[in-house]
Amino acid sequence: MACTLVLLAVAVIYADREGYRDVNEDGLTLLDCFYYAVVSLSTTGYGDITPATQSARLVNVLLITPARVLFLIILVGTTLEVLTDQYRKGLRVSRWRRKLKDHVIICGYGTKGRAAVAALLETGYDKSRIVIVENREAGVRQAQASGFVVIEGDATRSAVLNDADVKNCKSVIIATDRDEASVLITLTVRQLTAGQVRIIAAVREQENAALLKQSGAHHVIVSSSTAGRLLGLTTTAPPLIDVVEDLLTPGQGMALAMRSAERAEVGQNPRQLPTLVVALIRRGKVLPLGGEQAVTIETGDLLVYIRDDEGVASGVTV
Repeated sequence: MACTLVLLAVAVIYADREGYRDVNEDGLTLLDCFYYAVVSLSTTGYGDITPATQSARLVNVLLITPARVLFLIILVGTTLEVLTDQYRKGLRVSRWRRKLKDHVIICGYGTKGRAAVAALLETGYDKSRIVIVENREAGVRQAQASGFVVIEGDATRSAVLNDADVKNCKSVIIATDRDEASVLITLTVRQLTAGQVRIIAAVREQENAALLKQSGAHHVIVSSSTAGRLLGLTTTAPPLIDVVEDLLTPGQGMALAMRSAERAEVGQNPRQLPTLVVALIRRGKVLPLGGEQAVTIETGDLLVYIRDDEGVASGVTV
């Protein structure tokens, strides 16, 4: 609107340029008209170009002066809107930061980021403990419309991650569209948190998975190879893909769940339990249940099992 006012003023002044007097007395060029319009609308008014004829002065009274007032209203209104928006964002961030702890930071709110957020919500994770870091305007609008706290900026920058309070978070999920960005974010998070925060990253290419783990990621999901395996299963054994989708989709029958081993189960073989245990996690490592060596449950072990998702069962859905 401000640019439109300037162009309108320039057109009017240029059309009646003979009615204006320049200190050089060489007439007004198009550039001189732009100059006069800008200094007039901004209320600077150096006086080196002045309306001399009655028609030019009438145009200044009826058009240039109202345009000057409207220009200032637009300028001041835009400035106040920007400052108010920044204040609201700062107030909202400082408010949740005071009471937030052990939250999850999602870097990237694209397809993978939205799927990760949906999985967290389906497992009962509180929406207020999810922080989105996104630099795309469309992604920021989508996250804000969904009611999440959003930190707008590049997640590879330390200042942006500090705004998300990365040092006090529970974990960081990196779901960007570029592998090189995922590596940089992983390195930045590890540097800021001294490796005390769990980092889960997704990459497109298998060859970059090792680089991400060397950079400090605790878990790396290779989207291209995972999708390829599922495509292969669909071709060779179509029913298996239905089972995989059922396990990964909460509320549709079977679901993977995890719970701590009970005291009565210590010393038993996981395969002999009433629930179908598919994995045993001990001190952060997955122990194979097959093979010749029998595995027994110890205190502190975590059991990954398959449960009926339509029923009520204790544990955490994976």
